[in-house]
Amino acid sequence: MKADQILALYDKEQRREVEYFDVRRQVTPHIVRLVSLWEKEDNGGAVIYSRLNDANVEDVIREEIAYFESIGHDFEWKVYDHDTPADLRERLLAHGFEAEEPDAIVALDLQEAPPVLLAPVTADVRRITDPDGLGGVKNIEEQVWGEDFTNLAQRLARHLHDDPEHLNVYVGYLDGVPASVAWIVFHDRGQFASLWGGSTLAEYRGRGLYTALVAVRSQEALRRGVRFLTVDASPMSRPILEKYGFQLLTYAHACKWRVQRPPEPS
Repeated sequence: MKADQILALYDKEQRREVEYFDVRRQVTPHIVRLVSLWEKEDNGGAVIYSRLNDANVEDVIREEIAYFESIGHDFEWKVYDHDTPADLRERLLAHGFEAEEPDAIVALDLQEAPPVLLAPVTADVRRITDPDGLGGVKNIEEQVWGEDFTNLAQRLARHLHDDPEHLNVYVGYLDGVPASVAWIVFHDRGQFASLWGGSTLAEYRGRGLYTALVAVRSQEALRRGVRFLTVDASPMSRPILEKYGFQLLTYAHACKWRVQRPPEPS
């Protein structure tokens, strides 16, 4: 299937209709927002889809800021290159949002998956099913990215505990050492599953773990009847994924709003 056809399905299934176990989905005439059911500071919320124009964009931006401020949640407005109006990202920045580096949204039609992703995986890849076993995932992510991944580890743990049928987490080992991590998120409806993680310690790169983890997740997706895999790809992972048949759909820009909180008493 061509990239523009996949993108249209992606907008429908992964933005307008998608649901997750730990968020409340809210739909207005102009946006789809997700609001965390958990702590305010943990993945507080997101606007994942919008259909705006020059006449209403400013009002809707102010409405979303006011909504999340009223519930005390930080949130992310995810802007895609094909969203309207064309200057939506710039308008959000003018309101005080902070933009992160863009991700390339790439997708693989599993009906056209290359043989390397369908061959038996010989690398030492192990699935984690116990939430208490996620410490290695957190450690690898923090070493690779130099950030605190406590919130991510907590969310994965809740997901494995409360909704295990929609999440598979894997760790790749070399010489008995946990060296690479990745996970896949499934949905009850639709044709998509999404790949996340894909992080390998620097000293173990180039030894096939990243590919093995893509293959393991691709094969599990096929067993579950999934048609398309998507990745929010970094500049490091995108060339590898494109080598295996992933197509560029668009770019996504995460724009962050931080709730205006009163200063801590001294």
